[in-house]
Amino acid sequence: MIRGAAGDAPRVVAIGGGHGLAQTLRAARQYSSELTAVVSVADDGGSSGRLRELLGIPAPGDLRRCIGALAPEPSALAEALEHRFASGQLAGHAFGNLLIAALASTTGDFVSGVEEAARMMGAVGRVLPATVVPVVLKAQTASGELIGQVRVSKGEEIAIVSLVPPDAPPPPAVLRAIAEADQIVLGPGSLFTSVLAACVVPGIREALRSARAKRVYVANLREQLPETAGFDVARLLEALSAHGVEVDVVVADRAALPLGQFPDEVALVIADVAGTGFREHDPKLLGAELALLVHDDVLRCPRQVRENVLVLTGPETALKERLRER
Repeated sequence: MIRGAAGDAPRVVAIGGGHGLAQTLRAARQYSSELTAVVSVADDGGSSGRLRELLGIPAPGDLRRCIGALAPEPSALAEALEHRFASGQLAGHAFGNLLIAALASTTGDFVSGVEEAARMMGAVGRVLPATVVPVVLKAQTASGELIGQVRVSKGEEIAIVSLVPPDAPPPPAVLRAIAEADQIVLGPGSLFTSVLAACVVPGIREALRSARAKRVYVANLREQLPETAGFDVARLLEALSAHGVEVDVVVADRAALPLGQFPDEVALVIADVAGTGFREHDPKLLGAELALLVHDDVLRCPRQVRENVLVLTGPETALKERLRER
C-alpha cells in the first residue's frame, strides 16, 4: 500500500475538468485515502450554460461528471446522472445538472448542493467547484480577445486565459485540501478551457505555489484542435508556466505527443497510460503510475536515466503490476 505523509494511504487532489479529470479520479481512487476533485466551472455551453444563465449558478456539468466518476459502483442513479432529456422544455439538460441546481437551491449554497449530490451518490471522494461564484473564461489570442469557454475552445494561438471576475474566490475547502495533500494531479484534459480554467483562480494558483505535495501533470494524448494545435509536451508545460502554474513531474504516454524541448528541472515519466483506441487515459494504467509518484523517494529510487526520462525499475514494478490488476 502506498503511504502518505502521516503513514496512511495518500491524500490526493485532482484539478481540471471534463472527461480528463474524470479519468484521473478513476485512477486516483485506486490508491488514495482522501480524494478531492477541484473542478472548473467556466462552461457556458449546453445544459450547463443554460442553467448558469437562468439561475446564476456556476456551471454544474463537469461537477456532475466527476461525481459519477466517484460513484462506488454502477447503479441506476449513477446512470441517471448522465441522462439527457430528449424533448420538451428540458431537452438537452442532463439530469445530474438539474439535481445539482435543485440541491443548490434547497441548501441555499452551491458548494453544499454539490456535496449533497455527491453524498447521495455515495461518492468515494469529495467534489468541489473551483469557484463559489459563476465565472466567465476569456482568452487573449493572436486574433484578439475571445470571451466565453465555448468561443475560447475554438480559438487559435491562445496566449493567456483569465477569469471574470478576476478575484473569484475558491471554496475554503479547496485551499485546505491542496495544503494538506500528499499529491496534486493536474489534467489531463483541455489545457486552456479545463485545466487552466481551474488553475488560474488566484487562490488556487497561490495554493499550488506553496503546496508541499508533488505537483504532477498528466500530459494529453493528442492535440486538441484548434486549442492546442501543434503543441508538444514541452509547449503544454510552457503554457502552464506562463500562467504561473509550475509542476514537478510530468506523466506522458510513450506513443502520444512528442516531447519537444523538455525542461531539465521537471521530471518526466514515460509510460503506457492510454486506453484502447488511444482516445483517453486508462484509469488502471494511469493509477499505477501516479501511485508510484506519491513520495520523493520514489523519484530517487534506482532507475535508468536517459535524456531526462525516468524509467522506474526494481521493486516498484511489482507494486505497479498489483495496482493494474485491481
